[in-house]
Amino acid sequence: MNVFVTGATGWVGAAVVQELIEAGHAVTGLARSDDKAVALAAAGAKVLRATLEDLQALRDAAAAADAVIHTAFNHDFSKFIENCEEDRRVIDALAGVLQGSDRPLLVTSGLLGLPRGATESDLPNLASPRKSEPTARAWAERGVRAATVRLAPSVHGLGDHGFVPILVRLAREKGVSAFLGEGENCWAGVWRQDAARVYRLALEEGATESVYHAVADERVPFKAIAEVIGRRLGLPVESREREHFGWFATMAGADMSVSSARTREVLGWKPQGPGLLDDLDQASYYD
Repeated sequence: MNVFVTGATGWVGAAVVQELIEAGHAVTGLARSDDKAVALAAAGAKVLRATLEDLQALRDAAAAADAVIHTAFNHDFSKFIENCEEDRRVIDALAGVLQGSDRPLLVTSGLLGLPRGATESDLPNLASPRKSEPTARAWAERGVRAATVRLAPSVHGLGDHGFVPILVRLAREKGVSAFLGEGENCWAGVWRQDAARVYRLALEEGATESVYHAVADERVPFKAIAEVIGRRLGLPVESREREHFGWFATMAGADMSVSSARTREVLGWKPQGPGLLDDLDQASYYD
C-alpha cells in the first residue's frame, strides 16, 4: 500500500514509518521542518513538507494514498485545548477525503478517562477535550473506514521522551521518586516497536475494528515505576500530594490499565519487546 503518515518523525510515527517500509509498503510522511524532512527521507519515505495547519496539503496527500495513519499531535500542554481542536480539524480533513472509498484511516488516542480494566469496546470519556476517537467514530458512522489506536501512557524504548522521562526529571528536581496515595493506580505500557506493529497489522487487516489497544503490560502499579526510578537514581521513594507533581498530577494519579485481549486476538499481535519495568531499569533512561 501507499500510506500517508502524519507525525512521521515523532516518537511513535517514526517507528510506524519504519515498520511499514520494512513490511514493503510505500510511505509518504509529514515533516514540519527541513531537518526532520532529511531524517524522514533517509528512512526511505517520500516527504510532504508541511504542518498540521496546511489542511489542503494534508487532503491532497490523503487523496493520493491507499491508507492514512494519523499519529501527529502537538504536546505543548500550555495550549492543550487549542491543540485538541487542531487535531479534530486534521482528522476531519483526512476523513473527508476518504469518504466514499474503502481506504482506511487510523487515528491515535490514549487511555486517560477510560474505566479501570477497560476493553476495546468501552467508550472514551466524552468530557475530555481531546476528540480524536469521537471524531473518528463520527466519521465511521458516515461510512469512512476509520479506527482508533489507543496508546498506552508509556510507549517506552531507547530515546523515550514521553511521560516516564518526565517522572525521572521530576525525581531529580525534587530529590524523591514519588507516587500519589498508596501508588496502587496502574499504568499500561508498550514497547515502541510493538506499538508500531499494531498500526501496521490493523492497516493490513483493513481496520475492521473501531478500536485497537496498543498495550503489552496491562497493569503496572505506579508505585513500582517510582521504585525503579528511585533505585536507579539513588533517591528515596515516598508518597506525595498532588502539588508535588504540578501539572502532571492528573496523569500521575490516573489509573490507565486496560485489556488488549481483543487486539491480540483479531491481529494475531504478540508483543515482543521488554516490559515497562525492565526497560525502565536500563541506564539509557537516566543519561
